[in-house]
Amino acid sequence: MAILINGLWAAWLVYWFLAAFGTKPTARRESAASRLSHILPLALAVALLVQPAMAGPVLALPILPRMAGFDIIGAVLVALGLGFAVWARLRLAGNWSGTVTVKQGHELVRSGPYALVRHPIYTGMLLAAAGSAIAIDRWAGLVALALMAIAFIRKTAIEERFMAEAFGPAYAAYSRATARLVPYLW
Repeated sequence: MAILINGLWAAWLVYWFLAAFGTKPTARRESAASRLSHILPLALAVALLVQPAMAGPVLALPILPRMAGFDIIGAVLVALGLGFAVWARLRLAGNWSGTVTVKQGHELVRSGPYALVRHPIYTGMLLAAAGSAIAIDRWAGLVALALMAIAFIRKTAIEERFMAEAFGPAYAAYSRATARLVPYLW
């Protein structure tokens, strides 16, 4: 099952890289220091998910006694999470960027997964990371998930400020009507 989970992540990475071409030109971008504030914990989270043993003997310990269903549950959550992130990326189209930006001609997307949450890419990534953490069943996976959540909460705060400045009352209304990361949870 680890091969399936790794394959899902690899396919997602290839898609993510290829989909980055053809986005709109950037009008405004976050600073390098701002970017580091969410990239560093995210990079550490990814490293812990990929190599849980690197965290040392304590974090390499299993959380629960191994059960057969962990791999299946993990793979399903990875597939659902990455699928949700891809759906969101497709809806954003040329408005997407890996960094916090406002694009030239940026549009406020509120349909598809954006009708459920304001940051569905991060929701999907967190769900996929939770699936990976369940599949590896190591404390390092739980720490990785927490670090990823911290990184995405930080990044959403920056993005929300950019979007509020770009879209004013329209974004304020969208924020009041739509959860940040967890559907139906304000």
